[in-house]
Amino acid sequence: MGEFVTLEVEDGIGTIRLGRPPMNAINRQLQAELREAAHEAGTRADVRAVIVYGGPKVFAAGADVKEFAEMSYTDIADYAPELSASVTAVARLPKPTVAAITGYALGGGYELALACDRRIAGDNAKVGQPEVLLGLIPGAGGTQRLARLIGPSRAKDIVYTGRFVDAAEALAIGMVDEVVAPDDVYDAARRWAGQFSHGASRALAAAKAAIDTGLDTDLTSGLAVETNLFAALFATEDRTTGLRSFLENGAGKARFDGR
Repeated sequence: MGEFVTLEVEDGIGTIRLGRPPMNAINRQLQAELREAAHEAGTRADVRAVIVYGGPKVFAAGADVKEFAEMSYTDIADYAPELSASVTAVARLPKPTVAAITGYALGGGYELALACDRRIAGDNAKVGQPEVLLGLIPGAGGTQRLARLIGPSRAKDIVYTGRFVDAAEALAIGMVDEVVAPDDVYDAARRWAGQFSHGASRALAAAKAAIDTGLDTDLTSGLAVETNLFAALFATEDRTTGLRSFLENGAGKARFDGR
């Protein structure tokens, strides 16, 4: 358990919770603890899906600007890859992931949400990449993951202006996937993640790997990756369980062991 980031596991769902009051500003310690929590969640067999959550008031309002202000070029040249690696550790979790967004998810906070497979936000949430207002650009995936998510034109508008996007617009343009009442955000995330508590975890990991890899390459290469991952699943116990359950009981009845 870290000081600012914890991993709580219940009913097959791991919750990576940020806890650095008052706004979950991302400093060096928090990002290092985030990377450790993501690694643990990724390797634990009892974690079948992951929620990233900042608490009932705020997801994460961005990087610790006071810490940035004290850094030289050489300092940030060393730190920036660490920050990017911590967010990427969440993106590479071989399990379904969902960001439960309450309040602000800005800058590095929204980059962390972008690293998840799905984003559920409260109707009072504000998201965005305001780094340009500090004379900077997003440095932990914002220019890359956002453009892949909503397209380059919309991403440029968000990054160039640095504006805060409210929940309604964020849903309309795809920056978030679902909007609920603020008090329902975490429960909605648990409902989504709970679908996978007894799911075919190796098949889910393969599906995630195929989609994410395919987005970074051409169609022919992506299809080759998909074919190889599809074939590899025939070596798993879950494949045997799933096919037998389908033949005996119909679709959607199997309970998988993740092997």
